[in-house]
Parts: sequence; structure tokens; C-alpha cells
Amino acid sequence: MKLKLLLSRRLALGALALLLVGGLAFVALRTGPLAATRVTVTKVQEGRLSPALFGIGTVEARRSWMVGPTVAGRVLSVKVDVGDAVKAGQLLAEMDPVDLDQRLSALDASLARAGSTQAATQAQVRDATARRELAVINARRNQDLAAQNFISASALEARMQEKVSADATLQAAQANLSGTGQDITRLRAERAALAQQRGNVRLQAPADGVVTSRDAEAGSTVVAGQPVLRLIDPASLWVRLRVDQGRSAGLAPGLKASIVLRSRPRTPLAGQVARVELLADSVTEERIAQVAFAAAAGTSGASVGELAEVTLQLPETPTSLLLPNASIQRQQGQTGVWRLDGGKPVFTPVQLGTHSLDGQVQVLGGVKAGDEVVVYSQKALSAGARVQVVDALVKTPAGATP
Repeated sequence: MKLKLLLSRRLALGALALLLVGGLAFVALRTGPLAATRVTVTKVQEGRLSPALFGIGTVEARRSWMVGPTVAGRVLSVKVDVGDAVKAGQLLAEMDPVDLDQRLSALDASLARAGSTQAATQAQVRDATARRELAVINARRNQDLAAQNFISASALEARMQEKVSADATLQAAQANLSGTGQDITRLRAERAALAQQRGNVRLQAPADGVVTSRDAEAGSTVVAGQPVLRLIDPASLWVRLRVDQGRSAGLAPGLKASIVLRSRPRTPLAGQVARVELLADSVTEERIAQVAFAAAAGTSGASVGELAEVTLQLPETPTSLLLPNASIQRQQGQTGVWRLDGGKPVFTPVQLGTHSLDGQVQVLGGVKAGDEVVVYSQKALSAGARVQVVDALVKTPAGATP
């Protein structure tokens, strides 16, 4: 009796031990280090990709002006303020002319004096011309008389000397007249230059625009080239866009754009790439493009310097193999995917094409339609590892939005 009882206890303990070992093995294989790696998979599908480029930019003005003096001086008055709309030729500010008005008056007086001198010289030329004509007539008459021996040779020589003297006097008068003309030309040029300097103290709008900055006030002293006011053309606003160089394939003028200003996140504005800069930013590794708004009315309310998100739509690709971008991995310097072959993961190198903003990537080779590819895995995979395909790595709580 006791032997049977002892035997039954041993059998019970053995069964319990086997059950415990089995439970531990089950737990180790399901949740322990020997458990299969949980993965989510997708099938390689054929489709058409609508690629796009995305970048951040700032609103700038294509046409802007800095209005300031050409010489150093003191600001006499500023007649407009920030935000004022101005017309071409409108007086914006004025510099102190100092002694320019007095110098203009002095030049006017010099011109008047030069005009009087020119008139006197013209009278001298007329007088010298008349004297020369008279000397020529007397010389010709005396030559005739000398030929008939009515006058002496010395008398003829005296008349000829009078003619030579009249010629010299006429030449001197003509030279004086030419000199007065040159003086008048010089004085007029000096006055025109001074008048231009006087006009430069009046700072006028070069074109229609809006005042964006008032950098100097009345009484301030500014140097040549320093702006007193800054203007922009509000109809010339565009976005200076920066795009990652590695994702800028296809960036070209003429691409359609969707612009979302930071101040109006729910109102996309249509645009178009107007220009792609030849110089890229080597520090940030970005290419720079200028995106113009499709309609000037859409820029109302936009601020220069405001951030904007720009999406550029590229031409749709032909039918090709597509995969989620999350499935792309890198192993030992190769780009590829973990493909399930007989339930085991095998790393397969692939050739990639265009990416889309919704996370899809074009596959040019390496896999075929219908292949199962790992998208997400619980941990890093290795070739031939045990995997368990699940719908999601993280379960969504009941009642929560997935």
C-alpha cells in the first residue's frame, strides 16, 4: 500500500515537472529571447507614383529699392512713413542742400558775365572784320596806283602793313570769341552738374511701391549709399524656397506649386517655380529656387520674411513596382528590403527610383510583384530568423482611434 502511494507521488511529481518544463519552454519560445520576432509585412504592388518635392521658404520681394543720397549729408525732412504706398517720382525725403543754391546763383552770374563778354567779343570781331575789309580795299587801290607810279613804294608798303595788322586783329578777335564760347560751355556744364547734385538731394520714388523701412530721421547724418527709406513692389512677392539636394531631382522652372503661408495654414495658394538658382548652399546641402505666386491677389496679407511651406508636384511616373519607404533598409552598405522566403527573412538588394510625400517609393529592380516584404519589425532582423507576422506591433486600446 505504501509502495503504491510512493509510486503515485513520484508519478505526480514527474508529471508536474514535465508540465513545468513544458510551460517554461512555451514561454521562452513565445515571449522570451527565443521567441519569434513580430513583424508586419506588405506585398509588392504595381501602381503609378505621383512624386512631389517639399521645402521651406521665406517670402521675399523680387523688386526692392534702397533710397538714399549719393553724397554724405544731413537729412532735412522725411515725408513718408512705413506702410505708405508711393508713386513713381513722388518726393519721399529731402537732404540739406547746404550751399548748393548759392553756388548755382554764382554760376548763373558767371554765365551772364560770360554772355556779356561774348557779346563784346562779337562786336570786336565785327569791328576787326570791317577794318580788315577797309585795309584790303586800300591795299588793292594803292597797288594799282603804285603800278602807275603815282605813289611811292614806301606808301604801298604802309598800306600792306595795315592789311596784315587788320588780319591779325581779326584773328585775335575771333580767338577771343571762340574762348568766350568755350567758357560758356564750361560754365553750363558746371551748372548742369551742380543742378544734378541739387536734384539728388530730393529723394524720389524710383517706381510705384510700398515703404517697408524708415532708416533715418530728420537731422540724421548719413553717408553716401546709406538708405534713408526702403521700398518694395508688393506685386512682385515670391518665395525663396530651399530643397534638400538629395531629394531635388526634377526641380526645374515651370513646376506647379502649392504654397501654404504660416499666417494662413488652411489656405493653400497656387504658384509656379520661376527660377532655379545656379548656386546651391554647400553648408546646408540645399538647392534654392524662387517660387512665384500665381496671382498677385493671393499675396495680400503676406509679410516679407514670413515662412511658407511649398509643395512642388512632379509628373506622374509610369506603372512600376511600389513599396512603403519604411520597408527600405541598409545592410553592409547596400540598400534593400527583408523579403519573406518560406516564412524566413532574406535581405534582398533593390534599386530605387522616385519617392512620394505619402511614404511610397518606386522600385526599379530586385523584387517582383506579389513578394512579401517586411515593413516594421520588433527588433533588428537577421537572415533566417524566426518571425511572426502580425497586423500591428502595438495593439490599439479598445475605443481609441488607430
